[in-house]
Amino acid sequence: MITWQVAGHGPLRALDERLGRGVAASPVPAPLAEFLADLGNTTVALPVLLLVVLGTLWASRRRQAERENAPEGAEPGHGGAAERWWLPPLGALVALAAVPALVVPFKLWLARPGPPQMAGGAHDGFYPSGHGATAAVAYGVAALLLMRCHRQAHRGAGAGWALGVGVVLLNAGVGTGLVRQGYHWPLDVLGSWCLAGVLLAAWCGMCGRWSGGPTA
Repeated sequence: MITWQVAGHGPLRALDERLGRGVAASPVPAPLAEFLADLGNTTVALPVLLLVVLGTLWASRRRQAERENAPEGAEPGHGGAAERWWLPPLGALVALAAVPALVVPFKLWLARPGPPQMAGGAHDGFYPSGHGATAAVAYGVAALLLMRCHRQAHRGAGAGWALGVGVVLLNAGVGTGLVRQGYHWPLDVLGSWCLAGVLLAAWCGMCGRWSGGPTA
């Protein structure tokens, strides 16, 4: 629906542009907004995801080795299907790599002009937000990886809830920063979150179907 409204110059797009101008003129401090917007840069989000991927790869491989060396029946699930411990971290990187592959064609197809602050730029094509999608996928799948690893270690759910809330607040901050600095309209960010939701759901489905192991 959002894409249809943006492409067809619908009433939601007009409301979106009024809201964007209002947020850009809001008293949110520009340095804070710029810092939050920069969290959507690949140069920031990718290293964070790589650290989480390496950490979860190491933890998953160690857990798999312990399970293989344990006496028969010592752990629940021992003797079952082998866990593809490497698949969720690899899938996380693939999910992030899919962001530009999906965002760029949409930008070229819709060619939506940016906010007034971006006038005179090298191109039109601001929907959906690449920074918004990068942040949502990178930090979202990083949190899901940590939650999965935490669950497989048979720990409580409290840390998982804290991670989830933290990622939601972080992405809300990134979106606010992008709109406040005039880099994107609000619907650009909302559309990128919808796209990120599809990629995160696909990652969860892939883990549940093909990763194997006792907690798949």
